[in-house]
Amino acid sequence: MKTTIKLFTLLFGIFAFAANLNAGQTEPLKLNSMNVFLDKDEVMTAKKQAALTPKDVLKDLMDGNERFMKNKETDWDLPAQARKTASGQYPKAVVLACIDSRVPVEYIFDQGIGDIFTARVAGNFENVDILGSMEFGTKVAGSKLILVLGHEHCGAVKAAIDGAELGNITEMLDEIEPAIEKSQDFKGEKTSKNEDFVAHVCENNVEITMNDIRERSPIIREMEEKGEIMIVGAVYDLDTGKVTLLD
Repeated sequence: MKTTIKLFTLLFGIFAFAANLNAGQTEPLKLNSMNVFLDKDEVMTAKKQAALTPKDVLKDLMDGNERFMKNKETDWDLPAQARKTASGQYPKAVVLACIDSRVPVEYIFDQGIGDIFTARVAGNFENVDILGSMEFGTKVAGSKLILVLGHEHCGAVKAAIDGAELGNITEMLDEIEPAIEKSQDFKGEKTSKNEDFVAHVCENNVEITMNDIRERSPIIREMEEKGEIMIVGAVYDLDTGKVTLLD
């Protein structure tokens, strides 16, 4: 009788755990691109980084975005990760994003400490400082992916469309002007009040930035040609939390 009760208790516990897992009430486990479960305090190492391909890294980021949208992010042990990465870092990707506070890059891709390099500037364009940082992140530090991330309702893009002028902001917004020029084929109102036009400029800005990275950095271009890295573009939806890759 006691054995039967113990067995029933064990089975009940298993079923309860499964029910909570399906309901998203337990701490989620993270499955990386190599189909290996990661502990919440695990970090990237040189060996793990070397084993990843650029496609592995892209899949890992997009899988992380799926978890973010479903509110099933990894419950990272951040203090433990901080301690483990104190002596070195082996990030798998470089993400160039806008400075916008509504685009928390590590969160939206469900990444922990030491997983990705993040460069941020209003309008997510490249300059010599960011290019140098990307070269460090890939050629020196071993990252396998460069992701240029734009986002909807981008204030920098809207300001550039409006021709805003204020201090150093004026010169900064000049970096987005090529995307506006490229978007003149848009059918409709070409103002910052038209969110469809803003989205069109945003996508063009991402594509131009990707091409500029290749053109202005022979190091990165050569790595991409050899298949050592990938350069991809994406746009983040503020309303849904979804990251959509550009063709």
